[in-house]
Amino acid sequence: MEAEHLAGPPCAQIEREQELPAALAGLGAGSGRPVLVLVGGAGGMSDADRSGMEDVFREWLLPVLERLGAAVVDGATDTGVMRLSGRARRTAGAGFPLIGVAAAGTVRLPDRPQSDGAELEPGHTGVVVVPGTAWGDESPWLATVARYLAGDWPSVTLVVNGGETTFRDIANSMADRRPVIVVDGTGRTADLIARAATEPAATCGDDLRPAAIAGSSLVQVIPLADPAALAAAVEASLTR
Repeated sequence: MEAEHLAGPPCAQIEREQELPAALAGLGAGSGRPVLVLVGGAGGMSDADRSGMEDVFREWLLPVLERLGAAVVDGATDTGVMRLSGRARRTAGAGFPLIGVAAAGTVRLPDRPQSDGAELEPGHTGVVVVPGTAWGDESPWLATVARYLAGDWPSVTLVVNGGETTFRDIANSMADRRPVIVVDGTGRTADLIARAATEPAATCGDDLRPAAIAGSSLVQVIPLADPAALAAAVEASLTR
């Protein structure tokens, strides 16, 4: 699919957590709603993996988000699952807030369009730009933004595909006691965790993280091939 030439999303750059409530309010995303945290594949996600999940997101998950008045938080860039969420939202004409979180030194910002860095996905309703110069610096902020957006409402993390940073994103969600849904069949990190859940004796070399995640009571694995079950799990997690 060709890149879409749309205006970039509005951005709010912060340096400290205390600035976050005002930044979110300025992006039209105040606190007090269910929140889906979408983590996983960026540049390493294949077109086939993204296409299959985009269909499920648009046809099954998006109606749940709209019905519950939920917000989505992701990594903001125009790649992988972030491109998936932005395009699905635009295609459906959905109205839920889609808030990206990006480390300042990793993306191109509206006031520095010629700088090095990844493009922001233009369909996001807003991006919180946080301190950092390397990929993964945004990971703890992703969980923090979700916590502020949700307030007293429930939230859930959805893991699609993913690389090394995805393990950090999952760990940060679990530290917040946020339920985690891993979508089996989307590749890489998600499939490693899914395999660890079904084959406890299987190993991933010396990496013990997939088994530790799969064994947590916060984590459930649902196959991409069963979108109805996936939508039901997300709705149950986001419903009081």
